[in-house]
Amino acid sequence: SGEAALNSTLIAYALKQATQRQRPYNGAGAGDFFLHGNSFPSEHAALAWSVASIVAHEYPGPLTKLLAYGMASAVTITRVTGKQHFSSDVVVGSALGWYLGRQIYRARHDPELGGGAWGNLRDDAEEGAQRETRPPKSMGSPSVPLDSWVYPALEKMVAFGLVEAAFMGLKPWTRMECAQLTEQAGEALQREEGSGSDLIGLQFRLQQEFAYEFGLLDGRSNAAISVESVYTRGVSASGPVLTDSYHFGQTFSYDFGRPFQRGSNGQTGGSFYAALGPAAIYVRAEFQHAPSAPPLSEEVRNFIATSDLVPVPPAEPFHTINRLRLLDAYVVVNAGEGWQLSFGQESLSWAPGPGGSLLWSDNVEPVPMVRLLESDVHLPSFLKFLGPARIDNFFGRLGGHTLVPHPYIYGNKINFKPLRNLELGFGRTVTIGGRGGTPLTSKNFLLSFFGRTSQELNSVPGDSHSSFDWTFYVPKVRNYLVFYGELYADDDPIPFVNQPKNPYRPGIYVTRLPRLPKLDLHVEAANSESPGQPANIGNLNYWNSQYRDGYTNNGNLIGNTVGRMGRTIQSWLTYWISPQSTLQFSYKHNSVSRDFVPQGGFWQDYGVRHEIYFDSGLTLKSQVQLEHISRYPLLFPGPQNNLTAVVELGFLPHKAK
Repeated sequence: SGEAALNSTLIAYALKQATQRQRPYNGAGAGDFFLHGNSFPSEHAALAWSVASIVAHEYPGPLTKLLAYGMASAVTITRVTGKQHFSSDVVVGSALGWYLGRQIYRARHDPELGGGAWGNLRDDAEEGAQRETRPPKSMGSPSVPLDSWVYPALEKMVAFGLVEAAFMGLKPWTRMECAQLTEQAGEALQREEGSGSDLIGLQFRLQQEFAYEFGLLDGRSNAAISVESVYTRGVSASGPVLTDSYHFGQTFSYDFGRPFQRGSNGQTGGSFYAALGPAAIYVRAEFQHAPSAPPLSEEVRNFIATSDLVPVPPAEPFHTINRLRLLDAYVVVNAGEGWQLSFGQESLSWAPGPGGSLLWSDNVEPVPMVRLLESDVHLPSFLKFLGPARIDNFFGRLGGHTLVPHPYIYGNKINFKPLRNLELGFGRTVTIGGRGGTPLTSKNFLLSFFGRTSQELNSVPGDSHSSFDWTFYVPKVRNYLVFYGELYADDDPIPFVNQPKNPYRPGIYVTRLPRLPKLDLHVEAANSESPGQPANIGNLNYWNSQYRDGYTNNGNLIGNTVGRMGRTIQSWLTYWISPQSTLQFSYKHNSVSRDFVPQGGFWQDYGVRHEIYFDSGLTLKSQVQLEHISRYPLLFPGPQNNLTAVVELGFLPHKAK
């Protein structure tokens, strides 16, 4: 351990001298390279993970691994939350430390003393045949990005009864999990006669996507490095846009918090992942551009101050954005038996349906977090009637808050299946800590976790948010009709406690239309107006008297973009051109209550979107959306029209033939 720590520290300092990246508290906080900084990579992360990787293999019990990697993750995440390093610094530092720990362990470990084996990155056929392979549930595997075509494809498989192990209200899923679900679908298709050719083709395409993971299921050792995607994306808006769903609404939603203004916007980036034994790393990074915009009007700034109970924001323009940004970037370690520990920046989706979870959606930038996932839960005997379950937990930190800077947030969610055709889920997140917020002490954490009142604070510590979601496959028409939805609550332990106040989001999924098997339909509604509360002025949902920057991360609403007092009805009609390529038509009607925004607001979105995947590995995605703002007196003097166009050209190197 000492040798590994020394090596990782020396190499980290050598890289610091070579890259000279500024720390978050230097300059403009942009993390520029070659400006006499010493931020990249993090030597603390490298040191912690080099020691943890050796301890976890020298004493390979599940508890030892959990403690070793857990402590390393804690050291790593505090370097980000303490504003000493950027996420990319700690991800690279951790990967460096883990790799050096592996090299030292393989060179110094005495097999006669016990401990775990740690093999070569690439084995020849003879050595690989002699080695005992790791069980699939213990292999490191990165998650499939939330904007991947894989999720709607597997959703269709689940709706047709071909897959039973998927949890629609708790994503993302790892590549290994998706491979196992795809394998289940293939076995079901073989048993059932008369299955449509579209489903057979869809399962075959999924099997191609996860060909490497299928090899792992057959006993191959886990060692891979892959460039997942390279892409460039242009986004253009011809008219006025809505960019603040916390107050007014969003023209472009669920886009990982990417900046967006009127004019030409764009992103160019790529993603890669690597896996070795029980560990994996995933990095998705891009260059982002957004044009400048004029400052908010005096009326709008006064409204924000009044509605949020904050000082009047300054009349500053929105500056042009040109920046390098990490999206999902994390290291994950599989501790065995379905347990996965990860740290870095991750995106979550904690409810079924495409319309965006009320509790946690991908409308925000991935949040720096430590995450513990149990994907194969066996509940105690007296709870066995709840069926199989999946549990997700995280502890992270939010950005962009000015009144209570750098608050922490943690979340817990469990989904279970008491019936073959019914999935239920309960979720909760708590905002706590930050300068001027509820102090993050062990006592306050435990009180907030169990929802107990603090005598000193005369309330439950922190700002809590809870949800309940469901997915119901209608019996006898299981292959056609799915009802799903979600309830949300602020400051209530469960959404049922004060239902007239709490937002809701019901939805229906029609898996195929009569005589049109390639067409499917989603219809959703969302309402956060709290009609049962006559005194509601926008301070019941997503807002807190202490955390007045709201339930946001870097200015974007964490939940559904229906916002604080809004209503939405939307639909998506999707035509499956091929097992992977789709053509989609969408409609969305939006409104904001006049009890919140003076004189309210009304607008409609009409969209067409298509995705085409070629055998060469090239991808072409495009979207055209017409937004008609029929009335929004606070923002615009009259009706407004805005045409938004998106074109993305990508390449999937691992799919090229």
